[in-house]
Amino acid sequence: MDTAERHERAVGRGGARPASVRRAPDHDIPAARAGRDPVRGRDRPAYVEEPAAQPAYRPLWVEEPARRRRLPDPVREAAVRAVLIIAVTLIQAVVAFLCTMAGSWLAFPMVISSVASTVVATWAALDVWVTRQVWNQRNGVVSAPNSTARALRRERRRARREARAAERTQERIRRRGGAGRLSHP
Repeated sequence: MDTAERHERAVGRGGARPASVRRAPDHDIPAARAGRDPVRGRDRPAYVEEPAAQPAYRPLWVEEPARRRRLPDPVREAAVRAVLIIAVTLIQAVVAFLCTMAGSWLAFPMVISSVASTVVATWAALDVWVTRQVWNQRNGVVSAPNSTARALRRERRRARREARAAERTQERIRRRGGAGRLSHP
């Protein structure tokens, strides 16, 4: 939206602004005060209109909620590791190709190491998938009947319940002043 459109919108909304919040028409720079312009030697206007909808502070960007949740830490670590290994493998493959084209003695060792790196890169990619599956199985919201996540949550809830019950019992004993204990210190 250009300045003229902003000006029309401001005026259309009853855009007269108090002189304390004057702005230059085309910039977010405060307008000069009314009076004599020392540079040009002309009179300055007493008031410069500002668009009504322009906020005092405009952020450079607007935060938007992420479309997808962040990967869990173990899965992210495996993914970063896999990306690095795959990048090194691709670099080795390119170097092996260039050494082969140049007829260098380094071509054979580079081809062998590229084959080994390809095996390692495949393993790293599988590691990401397996780590993700394991994390989902343990901590995720997998709705499969054999999910261990549900059993783990049930055990944690039971342990918390028992801890709260034991704490309530101890608090009850403390409030009674030690009555109910077998011995006093």
